[in-house]
Amino acid sequence: MARAIIVVIDSFGIGYSPDAVDFGDVGANTLANLSRAYFEETGKRIDLPNLSALGLIKACQQASNQEFPYQGQEPSKGAYGFAQEISTGKDTPSGHWEMAGVPVLFDWGYFTNKDNSFPKSLTDSINQATGFEGMLGNCHASGTEILNRLGEEHIKIGLPICYTSADSVFQIAAHEEHFGLDNLYKYCETVRELLGDLNIGRVIARPFVGDNADNFTRTGNRRDYSVLPPAPTVLDKISTAGTHVISVGKIADIFAHQGIDEKTKATGLDALFDATLNHINTAQDNSLIFTNLVNFDQDFGHRRDAVGYARELEALDLRIPELLGALSDDDVLFLTADHGCDPTWPGTEHTREYVPIIAYHNKIDSVNLGNRTTFADLGQSIAELFNVEAMDYGTSFLPELFKK
Repeated sequence: MARAIIVVIDSFGIGYSPDAVDFGDVGANTLANLSRAYFEETGKRIDLPNLSALGLIKACQQASNQEFPYQGQEPSKGAYGFAQEISTGKDTPSGHWEMAGVPVLFDWGYFTNKDNSFPKSLTDSINQATGFEGMLGNCHASGTEILNRLGEEHIKIGLPICYTSADSVFQIAAHEEHFGLDNLYKYCETVRELLGDLNIGRVIARPFVGDNADNFTRTGNRRDYSVLPPAPTVLDKISTAGTHVISVGKIADIFAHQGIDEKTKATGLDALFDATLNHINTAQDNSLIFTNLVNFDQDFGHRRDAVGYARELEALDLRIPELLGALSDDDVLFLTADHGCDPTWPGTEHTREYVPIIAYHNKIDSVNLGNRTTFADLGQSIAELFNVEAMDYGTSFLPELFKK
């Protein structure tokens, strides 16, 4: 029976979407713009031959109607297209839930004030419930900047660093040794409970290590505390029907551990990729392996490191043959993304973009899937593949993958 592998290249947008004007993102294009920046800084064209063969470059050109510096080839195998998000936000839960067949059609709650971001009533409740006399931060910030600014003070006085962003998040950074990982998780769980009706999508534990601002580094022990999706996702449906659903990376956290049967954590592109390969080599028939490659987003997109992003893409491309070679004849691989995060774009936030839809099995020729009007087309395809009740949103492209 079929197995499916979904690999989310976190933040890998391929051109601003029609509603990008509502988000201030007209002109954003994560792949094209980082390719130009890489060429301008290094004099080299980004080299993605394996992803190009699967149709990635062609999908980006179709989504954005533009050429850009790249090194690759025309599509020769696999199905390729580009998908538009219909969820109201450009955040991680919205993107993942929509690709699992449940778009977010309500408005998230946000902390919009750049300073003193959290209401006093909330911070008072948090302090009382946790026993701390206060918190550091209480502002909009990027994860690396706030560690450089407040990490040493945090170690000295012991207060957690709390901050937010343009996303619907409450983030807490704390030193793994001085504050303690278990204490950080407990603090986050308390905050999650106290957010109540504010409709904040995630509380994120951001542990770090290091001695001073010069060497503070976030660790792989991040944990996301998400609210539940507003309806059962395709993961819930296939898991209930007997499919073994495996999470690699932060997938389980994003789905509030619903519809997940097995979880594997890993840190870094190679470790996440290796964990995915290990599951492909060992998972039973009738399994879904769902991986998020978070480093593209957190290490390069948000940090506006176009060259680093390009090199990480080249590193991923080099490993694509391993992934394809591990597939059995009944396996179907899907590569996609959850939103954009153009490293050349002003600020440090996500960008509203189309995402790639790439699908592959061992007997497929090159197929152009074109413009998919919602990420939920992937969830609908998964529902059809595993023969469960159709989702309320999306159109399956599975028939396109198995044309005779």
